[in-house]
Amino acid sequence: MADQPPLHRSEEIEDLAHLKPEDINKPLIINQKKTHQALIIVDIQNDYFPGGKWTLHGMDAAADNAARLITASRASDDLIVHIRHEFPTNDAPFFAPGSKGAEIHSKVENREDEHIIVKNHINAFRDTKLKNLLDSHGIRDVVICGAMSHMCIDAITRAAHDFGYNCILIHDACASRALEFNGIQVPAEHVHAAFMAALGFAYAKAISTNEFLKNNKSTV
Repeated sequence: MADQPPLHRSEEIEDLAHLKPEDINKPLIINQKKTHQALIIVDIQNDYFPGGKWTLHGMDAAADNAARLITASRASDDLIVHIRHEFPTNDAPFFAPGSKGAEIHSKVENREDEHIIVKNHINAFRDTKLKNLLDSHGIRDVVICGAMSHMCIDAITRAAHDFGYNCILIHDACASRALEFNGIQVPAEHVHAAFMAALGFAYAKAISTNEFLKNNKSTV
């Protein structure tokens, strides 16, 4: 009789072979789906809200939408990263180190098991462990929200794209403020729209909170 090739015992069979009698009737747990998506909440801090040192247009509404994103990401077991900015000196115009204004706003307050990255630069990847954190969790898609649209949101989105992540920018969970250039007054809505349009052109998929939640729900 010809020799038979040795049987290959898969990892699943090996697991079953070691079951105890009391475990036989327990439901078999299949490997849970590992998420490759991260939600990054950028600089939603007290100074950007009414009464703060650097109030943004529409910050409350943006934070409300960011809170909805956080709730959905927690339900999906996505990685959640809170970015918090502090300037290095006490004479900063806002987000002074150790100040109440530099604290994360209560609408998007982090849980103890969620990561906080403290940055001192506009780009959240610069001199932080953000990229190491994302890569250690196998992240491919980053969902971005926060403030300011024309500064830190612009910077993190461009940097994340250049690092090879798929960027999803939630435009109505971001906020900006009016600017002036060469005597031209630019309303906050126009500043925000211009930066969302530019980022959406090549760097990210710019969508609303409702659209993201609808699409995300269908993939869970």
